[in-house]
Amino acid sequence: MAQSLRSFLILTRSGDAQALALGQEMATWLAARQATAQVREHNAEDCRNAEPGSSQYEAIVVLGGDGTFIGAARKALCLGIPVLGLNLGRVGFLAEGAEDWHKRLEALLAGTYTLSSRLCLAYDLVRQGRVERSGVAVNDLVVSRGDLARLIRLSVSRGGEPVGSMRSDGLIISTPTGSTAYGFSAGGPLVHPEMEAFCITPVCPFLNNFRPMVVPTNKDIGVGIEEVRGDVRLTEDGQRCFPLAAGDQLVIRRNPAVLLMLVTDGASYFSKLSAKGFFTER
Repeated sequence: MAQSLRSFLILTRSGDAQALALGQEMATWLAARQATAQVREHNAEDCRNAEPGSSQYEAIVVLGGDGTFIGAARKALCLGIPVLGLNLGRVGFLAEGAEDWHKRLEALLAGTYTLSSRLCLAYDLVRQGRVERSGVAVNDLVVSRGDLARLIRLSVSRGGEPVGSMRSDGLIISTPTGSTAYGFSAGGPLVHPEMEAFCITPVCPFLNNFRPMVVPTNKDIGVGIEEVRGDVRLTEDGQRCFPLAAGDQLVIRRNPAVLLMLVTDGASYFSKLSAKGFFTER
């Protein structure tokens, strides 16, 4: 049996009155069972400024869709505490059903949940030999063109060894958790979320000369911006965007800490894929 959890931060989707009301109802329910909970609206900047070891909470409960969950997950990752998502959105692949929230919280109080460890990405953006920006991603990092339909030239290396180059609309480096998101839409593979791997998926490569790849995480992935004929951007988990320039180099590695996801429903990965329409008869 896992540890009984008694102290929670409940993060609700920003601007969602229904989510906020549900969070307050959950906090009252927990208080009646001698557990504590603080309810806050999700704030992306607050999540990014989380300091390791600074948490007064034992777990984070997120009320919203996958976007809210991913933002809150970065906070949980930095704080080193587990996170449970309760879906109020459309897809909700990373979250469990909010309609059974009593059962979910009872599992956390009783210690009858399980933990799923998820690989995350860390990266440095190197410009003219200097680290311009660093960050982490739960789902993916995407290099993409701007508004003009002009291909960009990118190079890919692994552990300093050249892998290949391409002219394309962009490139996705995703975690196994993120393989069901943009990477899958771009033709990338589905990878079991508890595997240790990087998924490398080009977006509309010219002549289709660079295929999606799955590689081990024991060496860094380098992405070079070789040629720019318009705007080029780096997007972190689909939520933050930064401009890139010719000559920039992205160095992507396995984040030292893993994301701990609380699981209370017992649904398998494959049953979730089927329920969300990934496996359907034609």
